[in-house]
Amino acid sequence: MVSKETIKTWTEAGVGVIQLDRPKVLNALNRKMVTEILETMEAWDRDDDVAVMIVTGGPKVFAAGADIDEMAEDDSISLELLNQFAEWDRLAWVKKPIIGAVNGYCLGGAFELALSCDLIVAAENAQFGFPEINLGVMPGAGGTVRLTKLMGRAKALEWLWTGDYMTAEFAKANGVVNRTVAPELVFEEAMKLARKIAKQAPLSVRMIKEAVNKSVDHSIYEAMQFERKNFYMLFSSEDQKEGMRAFVEKRKPQFKGK
Repeated sequence: MVSKETIKTWTEAGVGVIQLDRPKVLNALNRKMVTEILETMEAWDRDDDVAVMIVTGGPKVFAAGADIDEMAEDDSISLELLNQFAEWDRLAWVKKPIIGAVNGYCLGGAFELALSCDLIVAAENAQFGFPEINLGVMPGAGGTVRLTKLMGRAKALEWLWTGDYMTAEFAKANGVVNRTVAPELVFEEAMKLARKIAKQAPLSVRMIKEAVNKSVDHSIYEAMQFERKNFYMLFSSEDQKEGMRAFVEKRKPQFKGK
C-alpha cells in the first residue's frame, strides 16, 4: 500500500485500488486529491499489470463532496485562470475500466467522481445527490451532463433543482448504479466484478469502452461505424486468435493484451 497526501493506493490480482483518505473532512475532494487520483489512474493506464481500477472511500462515507473551504473565496476569474476542471477532463481519457465502490454519502463533486466511473457498486444505504443548489452554485465537473444522459432531462432537473438525496435503490432503478449490496460487502463485490473483467482480453475491454462512450455522444450511425472499426481491429490481435482457438479446442484462453 502506498499512502499519499490525500489517497491510499495498492494493487492486487490485476486490480488497482484508490481509496480516498481525508477522513477528518469526510473525504472532501480538494484539488490535491483530484490530482493524485488522476496521476495514479494515468500511471495504471500505462501499466500492463493493472487491468481494472477501483475508486472507493471509507466504510461510512464515500465522500461528502468538494472541499468548500478551498473554494469559498474563489471568483470567476480565479477559477478560469486556475482552469478548475482541467484535471477532471483527463478522466475521460482513461482507457481501462473504472469501478466506483460507494458506501454512505456520495454528494456533489464525489457524485461527479462516481458518475465518471464506468460502473458503480453501492451499499444499500448509500445516498447520492447534488446539494450545490443549496450553496447558490451548481455542479461543474460534469454532473448535470452525466446525470441527464443517464436519467433523462426531467428526472435530472428534479434532483439538481431540489438538492435532495436519492437512495441507492432509486439510483439503481434509474440506471445510475449497477449493483447494490450490503454495506459490508461493497468492496468485496466491486473486487469480484473487477477481477472478472481483469480476466477478459484487455484490448477487447478497452475497445468496448471506447465504442460505448462513442455511442453516448454520437448518432447511431456514427457510433455503429466506430464499433465496426474496433471490431475489425481486434482481428489483428493475438488475443483474438487465442480466444477463438481456445473456443474450438474447448479450453480457457490465455489472453496477453496483444
